[in-house]
Amino acid sequence: MASTSSSAPELPDPLDLSHHLTRSTIARQASSVKQFYKFFAIPGIAQLAGGLPNDKYFPYDTLEAKVAHPNRFEPTPLKPIDPPATDPPSTKLSKDDPPASRLVVPHDSGIPDPLSMIDLKSALQYGTAQGYPALYYFIRQFTRNNLHPSVPYKNGPEVILTCGSTDGLNKTLQAVSEEWSESHDPVNERPGLLVEEYCYMNAVQTAKPRGTNIVPVAIDDEGMMAKGKGGLEDVLDNWDFARGRRPHMIYTVTIGQNPTSGTLSVERRIEIYALCVKYDIIIIEDDPYWYLQFPSSAPSMATRKPVKTSGFEFLDSLIPSYLSIDYQGRVVRLDTFSKTVAPGCRLGWITAQPALIERILRITESSTQQPSGFVQSMIAELIMGPQSSSDPGRGGAADGSGWKVDGWVRWLEGLRGNYERRMIAMCDALDDGKYLVKAGRRKSLNAVADEEDEWAVVEKKKIYDFVRPLGGMFVWVRFDFSTHPLRKVVPAPRLSKALWVFFTLKPYLCLVAPGSIFSPTEEIRDKDSFNCFRLCFAACPAEEVKDISKRFADGAQAFWRIKKTDKIDKLLEDEWNDSVDPRAAMLNGMC
Repeated sequence: MASTSSSAPELPDPLDLSHHLTRSTIARQASSVKQFYKFFAIPGIAQLAGGLPNDKYFPYDTLEAKVAHPNRFEPTPLKPIDPPATDPPSTKLSKDDPPASRLVVPHDSGIPDPLSMIDLKSALQYGTAQGYPALYYFIRQFTRNNLHPSVPYKNGPEVILTCGSTDGLNKTLQAVSEEWSESHDPVNERPGLLVEEYCYMNAVQTAKPRGTNIVPVAIDDEGMMAKGKGGLEDVLDNWDFARGRRPHMIYTVTIGQNPTSGTLSVERRIEIYALCVKYDIIIIEDDPYWYLQFPSSAPSMATRKPVKTSGFEFLDSLIPSYLSIDYQGRVVRLDTFSKTVAPGCRLGWITAQPALIERILRITESSTQQPSGFVQSMIAELIMGPQSSSDPGRGGAADGSGWKVDGWVRWLEGLRGNYERRMIAMCDALDDGKYLVKAGRRKSLNAVADEEDEWAVVEKKKIYDFVRPLGGMFVWVRFDFSTHPLRKVVPAPRLSKALWVFFTLKPYLCLVAPGSIFSPTEEIRDKDSFNCFRLCFAACPAEEVKDISKRFADGAQAFWRIKKTDKIDKLLEDEWNDSVDPRAAMLNGMC
């Protein structure tokens, strides 16, 4: 973090949150073995202390890959035309075989400095729980100087590498929420986790087995509501202590929220943060889609003026993290390479105040220890590249160097461009199909109508609606089953199940995610979730997004033309058990 001028007010120390630490987290001691690792890098030292295998016996001489140049994809404008262009640029690559580089992680880089060393002899050994030193140092600097340069507490945040965001969430919950059992513990000790009304269910499934009380908060098109019925203030002000202690944690996805695609404004964040200060709540901000913010959906998004520049116009254009207003140090942010490199990397990092990171480090030392050395070395070589002219490694740039920070940011900008174009293609097709239009002869309604007016009656019936996403990978489609011809004889939840099956049949062939699998409580599932479906525009081939989206719209139109209950019965002839929705089982692990 850059130093402040002498006239700038001194930043506060982060708040002491040790009263939220669990008993086991407080009791953890530094690893008695890993404390020696810092001495291993001393030149010429004879390593007799640790149980490390000899690096000459690793069966890998190098790791090699063919990798993209950071400018492979065309960005979208930071300040788009309003209204947006009717014919956005194609997402296709400019060539059938786009330029690529040969990336090589050598067995031995010949570099003694652990912060610059990227090779297999170091990456494949046991390592520090913070992460592979070279990659850890890069991510730490990138986080503090470029991603979040204006964190408003003294000395700024720290980071620790994780095996992806789910691992980061699990360790955070271990650190700040005790496990609770109904049969062993008093109800007033039961911890609570506040979540969005519809949310990423892997997070719920991580917290719930710990006995955590899952507490939904109402949402609107933007995301979690601070005020109003069911909003955060309402939930906290009217908390029923018979349910357990008042929740002291929020789990939230603030950009392109999964599944609703809501994107939280700075103004809303300030309101929610103030409530978290009032009620002493830790904010767990999971932000895998932060780079995927779409100016074409909200042209004013790019006009935000950062307190301190990141050094990149693209990063400055993004709605900032909760960290940007976290003057007390109560935000724990989860980042991941899953959406920017590949989910199979299982690599991410946590950003939080140093005291919390130190405790999570203790948890890591006796659990995962560190993410895969293979993965860390490949990512490090891709971005950082060889660190000297004698280093035999090759990075991701055309000349064999690494992408560096500017190349990494350019890659993120290109990814955003491609996903934004996909979003536009899907939403345009969905817009075209959300009304069922029926033309009728006026004579059928009025026998004295003029002949020339006989086609003047047009009935428009809205089948579904959605909000064009400001970020993320999803479109949240809400159906209005009250407009279906069979609404009076077939319950809406049954129509919803039949519609889901109908989409999977020819000629529509669309597999969509039902709202039920994102419902954190049974009440939400039974009361409303059947109205909703999540569509992901990320995975299908770019050239097919428009056609697939049109098939979805056509399927909805065709389903609304079904007027006989036996057709609904035929779709559901497998007699699904209402208590176990097979759609959820089919989609398990794909969320």
